[in-house]
Amino acid sequence: MRYIGGGHHKLIRLVDFKRDKDGIPATVKTIEYDPHRSARIALLCYADGEKRYIVAPHGLKVGMTLLSGKGVAPDLGNALLFSEIPLGTIVHNIEMQPGQGAKIARSAGSYAQLMSREDKYVIIKLPSGETRKILCACRATIGMVSNLEHNLQVSGKAGRSRWMGRRPRVRGVVMNPVDHPMGGGEGRASGGHPRSRKGLIAKGYKTRKPKKASNQYIIERRKK
Repeated sequence: MRYIGGGHHKLIRLVDFKRDKDGIPATVKTIEYDPHRSARIALLCYADGEKRYIVAPHGLKVGMTLLSGKGVAPDLGNALLFSEIPLGTIVHNIEMQPGQGAKIARSAGSYAQLMSREDKYVIIKLPSGETRKILCACRATIGMVSNLEHNLQVSGKAGRSRWMGRRPRVRGVVMNPVDHPMGGGEGRASGGHPRSRKGLIAKGYKTRKPKKASNQYIIERRKK
């Protein structure tokens, strides 16, 4: 793939996004760095001896006890069904289909707020401004994702990007016409209307399908 290559070899850490060990208490053994994600991960040691990684919520400490499933208290790091979470609670690791595993709010500092319940759906508000419906049978974890200062990180030098597997990215304007729609021209030509290498118009052109199935669950689109 373009602009990807090299980089330090990484160990893949399998993270539990389903939190399906219901009713079995788990103790937080360590909070660790994961090169594959912006958030920190926590190693849980369950009472039956099994160990699993989870995405660590902000404020989680070593030695704390976590639970998941029905009838669990809505405390930091516990995984509950939306039907049992109090309104106004900050949550992360949100499922979109029951039992599917978390898909929403998994990166550093991410969260959503539970706004209301309507029939078999709950309405959540995301930091982007989007308001959408999620089934009450889906799970979410209490709290927001750890490592809030991730967006303030500065790489400091080009070499650090290479360690992370990112090669230099070349602007389309400086390419030849055969390589990019914005390439070519005499001197420093502007390159015409901004567009991608495949010709899709950028800077405001809507690419979302108007009849996409998930449109029915989005109440309010994100703020521009």
